[in-house]
Amino acid sequence: MSSPFRGFPPEALQFFRGLSRNNRREWFLPRKPLFEKKVKEPMRQLVDALNAALHDFAPEYETDPDKAIFRIYRDVRFSKDKKPYKEQIAATFHRHGSMSHGQGGYYVAISHKSVAVGGGVYMPEPPQLLAIRQHIAERHEEFRRILAAPPVRKLLGALEGEQLSRVPRGFPADHPAAGLLRYKYYILYKELSPRLATSPGLYKGIVDRFRVMAPFMKFLTASFVSKREKPALAMFA
Repeated sequence: MSSPFRGFPPEALQFFRGLSRNNRREWFLPRKPLFEKKVKEPMRQLVDALNAALHDFAPEYETDPDKAIFRIYRDVRFSKDKKPYKEQIAATFHRHGSMSHGQGGYYVAISHKSVAVGGGVYMPEPPQLLAIRQHIAERHEEFRRILAAPPVRKLLGALEGEQLSRVPRGFPADHPAAGLLRYKYYILYKELSPRLATSPGLYKGIVDRFRVMAPFMKFLTASFVSKREKPALAMFA
């Protein structure tokens, strides 16, 4: 069966190569129609195709393209880097009822440097992070099995995230999951060749990684998902 998304046009990566050398308003504005047609519209098509795939194994993450796709404009108010534009186009598929990284999500980004695919719970609020750590502490063997699954190791690699220098307060220093409890956030993330972006293989490369990530996502979000949602999630376990 052919891919429902045939890849980005070559002009998309050419646009980002040019933007990386000329990241200023005077360069972007005359090329905004090109961005809309060759970058943003294909990204909308990719998000639609990925939503159809998510419907089969993680329907709670289907996200409207208008909400999934990040704006290209950077918020430079508190940044020393005053470049006005992001040099990639990215989308996040959030759990229904949430638009927060702390609630978990799937992620994809396209640029002239890489195709990035990932997911997890990024920068959770303290109560969510505590709930995740407690869940790991109680079921760390299950979590290790999920992370050690051959498809996860092959397609995504190892768990990523900043770590504390010691086990967080409230957990014994000699806890068997001490190494896992030190993480500040929990993500799986893989960068692939930018050549994949213009290939029909892009869709499969993303979907395969989203699919093997599903048990990881369900484990993390099970720690703080509401009781009202749990019966619905059980249908897809």
